[in-house]
Amino acid sequence: MKAYNFLILILLNFFLFSCGSDSEDASTEYNLEIAENKKEFQLGDQLQAQVTGEKDSVVYFLGDQRLKKTIGNETLNHTFQNEKLGKWNLTARIYQNRDFVEKQQEVTLYNNTAPVSYTYEIINKYPHQEDAYTQGLEFYNDQLFESTGHYGTSSLRLVDLETGEVQRKIDIPSTFFAEGITILNDKIYQLTWREGVGFIYDVDSFEKTGEFNYGQSEEGWGLANDGNTIYKSDGTEKIWFLDPVTLSEEGFIQTVTNKTVATQLNELEWVEGKIYANTYQKDGVAIINPVNGAIEGVINFSGLRDQLGNTQDLDPVNDVLNGIAYDKENQKLYVTGKDWDTLFEVRIMEK
Repeated sequence: MKAYNFLILILLNFFLFSCGSDSEDASTEYNLEIAENKKEFQLGDQLQAQVTGEKDSVVYFLGDQRLKKTIGNETLNHTFQNEKLGKWNLTARIYQNRDFVEKQQEVTLYNNTAPVSYTYEIINKYPHQEDAYTQGLEFYNDQLFESTGHYGTSSLRLVDLETGEVQRKIDIPSTFFAEGITILNDKIYQLTWREGVGFIYDVDSFEKTGEFNYGQSEEGWGLANDGNTIYKSDGTEKIWFLDPVTLSEEGFIQTVTNKTVATQLNELEWVEGKIYANTYQKDGVAIINPVNGAIEGVINFSGLRDQLGNTQDLDPVNDVLNGIAYDKENQKLYVTGKDWDTLFEVRIMEK
């Protein structure tokens, strides 16, 4: 009798386990199909998608951006217009009898116009410290601030524009590689590269008043702000939005042209409603739409390095263009590079 009951218990457990597995694997009943198996789109293109299998409704998302709800076997027909660009999961949330499962496919959304090409004219040249491995550059209250990098020689500086002399400086502990800076509400925010922490200083005294930790961003590269939001690059295609009070990451854009997803964006600057970004080890500065991530223009600064007095002393791989500062009161734009002996005031013009 005991053996008989034990056999019944084994069969019952097997039956219950099998039923549970079928329930958990309900998503295998469905397939998310995109017309022509298309995975790349531009703004203005239409997305056609459908979920096979019996269902009550489907809600479609591009990343966390809700697109549309369809009923029954209705096909999704969606024209891309105002979505954030980049690589996203197209998610179909499939509802049947009050339960739902999800199916996903990755798609890439590009801009529908190529970036405008810009060149430059040199207006003025100013001295720049040759020991300044420039990581961040910013005007605030008519003063020029700079962050320099390297382990053991990182610093935060107040610099005289006309002479290049350092008027105030603090050294960063040698365990940190300093990166970009931005200044908001009399506070300087400075990133570190791979240490996952940023520093906060009083703008007048350079007294360190706090720290903040990174969230999902991979590293610390560049910072900028529009007066309300702080923008942070991390070496990937993402520019993160930071809350100016908590410094928590509250979303991101991906930097995209009409054909490519761009990475290696370094020092950032807010210029008349756009984000300007150095591309590391390149002579180009991207002009980025902060709403959807579209790279709307590219400034070609090739030839600027030839204007330096210390070109022969520079490492061509690492001592590259980096550092953008915009004097919004006088509408003047300044650029320099890592260990360059010159800071340039430039005027941008369309090719």
